[in-house]
Amino acid sequence: MLTEFGKALVFIILGLVFVAGGLLVAKLLRPHNPTDEKTLPYECGEDPIGPQWMRFNIRFYVVALIFILFDVELVVLFPWAIVFQKLGMFAYVAGAIFIVILFLADFYLWGKGDLEWVRPQQQLPKLDALVDRASLRRAPAAGEEPAAPAGAATATQAD
Repeated sequence: MLTEFGKALVFIILGLVFVAGGLLVAKLLRPHNPTDEKTLPYECGEDPIGPQWMRFNIRFYVVALIFILFDVELVVLFPWAIVFQKLGMFAYVAGAIFIVILFLADFYLWGKGDLEWVRPQQQLPKLDALVDRASLRRAPAAGEEPAAPAGAATATQAD
């Protein structure tokens, strides 16, 4: 007689046999006639433009993850709405706290700018804007003339 682990092992082995058998039968029965149209990468019926391995904008993934996060959390509210009358004030307070947390997360994402599809380009500061040129000039030594400003022309340069 098989133990519970033996039954699970037989189930796993049969599952692998069925999958391998299905793939083998499909390989033997399917027609093999590739054409240029069939070998193109699938892009919703449109002809692909550019390389296949181009980089995606990360915004696609961020928006999808935010949608899944809020969608799954809102699905939790449906069973809560059905049974919250039976559970009384405790269920009402728990649901209210849950909804407040969802709104806080939504406002956080909104403030962070993750809900905007087109984000403004980052303005990276230039080194010249960060460095005060006047503070970099060395102080003149005793008896030495101060240096002329960087943009000013000297008498020898003007001639």
